[in-house]
Amino acid sequence: MAYNNSSRYQYETSPRKIKPEYEQVKKKYPKKSTARKTTSKKNTASKAKVNTKKDTNTISQAKIILYVAIGFAVAFAISYRYSMIDKTYSNLQTLKSTLAVTQKEIAQLQANMESTLNLSDIEKQAEEKLGMKKLGTEQIVYVTLPKSDYVETSSEEIKEEEKSDNWFIEIINKIMETLR
Repeated sequence: MAYNNSSRYQYETSPRKIKPEYEQVKKKYPKKSTARKTTSKKNTASKAKVNTKKDTNTISQAKIILYVAIGFAVAFAISYRYSMIDKTYSNLQTLKSTLAVTQKEIAQLQANMESTLNLSDIEKQAEEKLGMKKLGTEQIVYVTLPKSDYVETSSEEIKEEEKSDNWFIEIINKIMETLR
């Protein structure tokens, strides 16, 4: 691209790196020696340490595998629980939709019944099909009852029994009635 003197920026180039004012300190690590030591006591002790390190490494690896397995089991249980909740929720939604449809049908049937059960329609059907008529004055029959014909209530009989004397006098009265 063209270089423009006025802006001093050249396109499609990366900016210049600025050197820091200080130099970074590089850490020096001790070098490991590759030469073998010749002492036998130290050699057996180091082998024992290596064996214990291997044992601890296998134990720590077993723990890690166990933790990972437990984590997968917990994740599986949570996902299974959510799937069951989702299944139950979808079942609930289908039941609600069928309930709404059934309620609409019931409302429509009730409206149809109310429209067909018009009182004037019922009167017409009663007159035409059954031959019924409205009540007229000629159909009214008055009944007169004599005033002497009446029914005694049971409460009056109870009152008469309450007026009786004590039980000893009643027994004597019954004996006297049988002797007469």
